[in-house]
Amino acid sequence: MKKKVTKKRINIKRILVFFSILLVVTFIGYYLCNLRIKNIYISNNKYIYKNNLSEKFNEQRVLEIAKLDNYPKTLFLSTSKIKNNLIKDVYIKDAKVTKKGLTEVDIILYENRPIFYNSSTSKTVLETGDEVSDTFSVPILLNYVPNEVYSKLIEKMNKVDDDILNHMSEIKYDPNNVDTERFLIAMTDGNYIYITLERFEIINKYLDIVASIDGKKGVLYLDYGNHFVFE
Repeated sequence: MKKKVTKKRINIKRILVFFSILLVVTFIGYYLCNLRIKNIYISNNKYIYKNNLSEKFNEQRVLEIAKLDNYPKTLFLSTSKIKNNLIKDVYIKDAKVTKKGLTEVDIILYENRPIFYNSSTSKTVLETGDEVSDTFSVPILLNYVPNEVYSKLIEKMNKVDDDILNHMSEIKYDPNNVDTERFLIAMTDGNYIYITLERFEIINKYLDIVASIDGKKGVLYLDYGNHFVFE
């Protein structure tokens, strides 16, 4: 007795659905693999290569440091790698990098702020103690400071507020028989301040102090007290 042979019909509908899904997945994969970063937002960049340069150039320099200046493809973009690129630069202490959606990157910089110009080395000193050749509107350290005292000075200058730093013109190491960590600071308004490293943070109250003396000029002694000697 002959067996009955049944022919299986090819399910055209299923094949079409399969290839349609495969085509969509392939298209999406191709799209994602070739999708590029479109928007990069940079904030908190006050000092990086900004000396006499436009804001646009400043941001362009940050993109170059981060290796984002060619707006790379987004799929394999590593935020940790961007951060590592940034913190290799002497002006950047830290950075926070986040991706927003598929085409945006947000960068917050924590800069290595310039704090004074060292006339002994003809270099600008940053918060970490690193020195750079670029010049900024920062106070000038006029004379040599012993290494131990110099390290403490950098530490204390890190705590000076931006608005006070902008009011400081010159810094002179001026020790006496009582204190080897004493400095004389010339301010841009014509006043002078004697201060020790132990009491250095009081300088952040400078604007409040001068506001109480009705614009008079003189020498403010913050080294052992808190009194003003008028000219």
